[in-house]
Amino acid sequence: MRARFSRPDGRLALDLSQPRRESQNVHVNAQDPQALPVAPAVQEQLIQGPRRREAYLAEAEKLSHTGSFGWNVFRDEHFWSDETFRIFEFARSSKVSLQMILERVHPQDMRSVNMAIAAANRAEGIDLEFRLLMPDGRIKYLHVAGKSERGETGTIEVIGAVMDVTTRKLTEVEHRRSKEAHVTEQRHAEAVIRKQEAELHEVVDSIPAIVWRALPDGSNSYANSRFVEYVGMPAEQIAGSGWQAAVHPDDLERHKAKWLASAASGEPHENDVRFLRADGQYRWQLCRGIPVRDETGNIVRWYGVLTDIEDRKQAEDKIREQETELRQLLDFAPQLIAVYGPNRERLYANRIALDYLGLSLEEWRQTRAPAAFVHPDDRERELVYLARAPSNGSADQLELRLRRGDGVYRWFLARYNTVRDSSGQVLRWYVSNTDIEDRKKAEERLQQENVALREEIDKASMFEEIVGSSPALQTVLSRISKVAPSDSTVLVTGETGTGKELVARAIHRRSRRASRAFVAVNCAAIPRDLIASELFGHEKGAFSGAMQRRLGRFELADGGTMFLDEVGELSSDVQVALLRVLQEREFERVGGSERIRVDVRVVAATNRDLRVAVADGTFRQDLFYRLNVFPLEMPPLRERREDIPVLVEYFVGRYARKAGKTFRRVSKRILDRLQSYPWPGNVRELQNVIERSVIVSDPDEFTVDESWLSAPPPVESRLGLSNTLAAHEKTIVEDALRASAGRVFGPSGAAARLGIPPSTLDSKIRALKINKSRFRTQPAKGS
Repeated sequence: MRARFSRPDGRLALDLSQPRRESQNVHVNAQDPQALPVAPAVQEQLIQGPRRREAYLAEAEKLSHTGSFGWNVFRDEHFWSDETFRIFEFARSSKVSLQMILERVHPQDMRSVNMAIAAANRAEGIDLEFRLLMPDGRIKYLHVAGKSERGETGTIEVIGAVMDVTTRKLTEVEHRRSKEAHVTEQRHAEAVIRKQEAELHEVVDSIPAIVWRALPDGSNSYANSRFVEYVGMPAEQIAGSGWQAAVHPDDLERHKAKWLASAASGEPHENDVRFLRADGQYRWQLCRGIPVRDETGNIVRWYGVLTDIEDRKQAEDKIREQETELRQLLDFAPQLIAVYGPNRERLYANRIALDYLGLSLEEWRQTRAPAAFVHPDDRERELVYLARAPSNGSADQLELRLRRGDGVYRWFLARYNTVRDSSGQVLRWYVSNTDIEDRKKAEERLQQENVALREEIDKASMFEEIVGSSPALQTVLSRISKVAPSDSTVLVTGETGTGKELVARAIHRRSRRASRAFVAVNCAAIPRDLIASELFGHEKGAFSGAMQRRLGRFELADGGTMFLDEVGELSSDVQVALLRVLQEREFERVGGSERIRVDVRVVAATNRDLRVAVADGTFRQDLFYRLNVFPLEMPPLRERREDIPVLVEYFVGRYARKAGKTFRRVSKRILDRLQSYPWPGNVRELQNVIERSVIVSDPDEFTVDESWLSAPPPVESRLGLSNTLAAHEKTIVEDALRASAGRVFGPSGAAARLGIPPSTLDSKIRALKINKSRFRTQPAKGS
């Protein structure tokens, strides 16, 4: 018998006809009476085509472990593919019957197989899984699916497929066994945990400590036997919130609020509280609790202990009594004595100090400002000292003025001493102040003559190198005299060669810092990679070539004045560091982490328009405002031509002495020529021309080679107008004054409208002889 798949509709069907013998001549259609005989080669091709397709189908069944079958139910005839024989492990030559198949069906699956056979007899489909019990004891799992069809003669034929699913089934069985083993193991682990927990409770009950456990909401869930014995309450009564009955009434609300706050926030709990002992005595306990969290971070329980601190509390009470006695003794001391906490919080002041300040102890403690009673001029010195004191283990002293209750300041010698713990941390500050007002007055009287003499010298020499008497220069010198005594930051602007460094030195000599260092730095002359090290210093090894620690210019200028020339050339990172020095008065060396505080007055200078640099993003706006506290603009030499004869006389005399020459006169023609020259290089250019002329001039008469003064480059004024357009320039200034109602300064003043510094506009108004007061009575125009 052989199976053929042939249906008119193209579907597979089982052909149960007897196999035909192959002959030499095969007809394409045996029923076609006009069919022609086929050549042997064509006949071979017709035979090989179906065989090839059958071979492909057989290989596919083998790879998928799926066989095909046909079954004539009434005649019990079976038509199997090769893969089906391999699955059932029958010989290919065997004549398969239903009985042979049933003999290999697993006894436990016989019922489901018989039900499938019965369904096939009813021409119903087959779809079931069952096992085969092989002769050697192996078990195979099969999945059979088939479709039944009833023929015209009433016979039932089943065609279907059988799949070997043994591997899948064994994997499922192994997975199920593994899962069951895991469940068993988990139950065993839980049992072990319960056993260990019980053993832990036994251990906790045996130790001489009060141990408790609480739920996430703060309610008690366990108390060891020591806790039960201590309070004399059963564990059931302690559970939940029952433990509160053993807390001292004065401590209950405070302790309960703190404990519930810890339970809500998850922060570790610690609090001093009194618990009632079984004998009726309250004793101080230190209650500590820590949360236990799961892998997601949620609190699952709290564990805590109570530690008896009754002896410590009694010792603290005794110390407080001794402190009271000590305070009584200090009240009789003639010094002003105060005690501060580690963060300068006020703790105690003796009676003499409180009487001097005119305050009660509570009022003194509530005074928030740390240096409220110190003279404003002395506060910064005290703050600097206190900032450095924690790193200095020895006592030190400081002279300062303290305000009395009636507002009068008196000089005191303040001695500071710290009490530290074993790790070196400050626990207490002890300060004693001794009145030295009489001594200071005596010192002042002794120094009066020297002070007066120094003032005269300073007045005579403060502007020794700033030569001239023009209105523009006198305005600048007047502003220098006003700003010098203060510590305000000064920004000196002006064209190159106008003498900005001389202005900085004059400010220093007239300040309280005149006896300290004046350190000048040209920011444009130092490479950008080294400017930070130059200003702030560096540590050893901070960069290649840093073989040792080096102090920066700011440290060298501590207590004095730092002059930053060409400040507009600083890089952005150095600008940030400079801003910090101006704001915080502290910095760190390059490569270091120690914060260094300095007391430095900063005077900066630039020939650039920093407002334009701020707008362009090359200069920090916040740094500009820090530097521009008190602006000073040096007028160019072309705006103070009346000073040129005096400057010529000064420089001729200076360089003539160096050259060993004597000049009796300077011709008027030379002076006129010097005054008419625009001097783009300002005073520095004039100085160089004079020095060069002194060298080449013959004695007796000073001359200047006029070729050095030829072809001057065009120079624009600060207003952006040509000097030759004086009338037009005057009109612009008057229009600005008229629109601002005669105001020069301020955001709505004429200087702001014209976009120039107020000092420059003020000089220009005087140079153009404009009476700005006549514009003040007129209503302002514009905005």
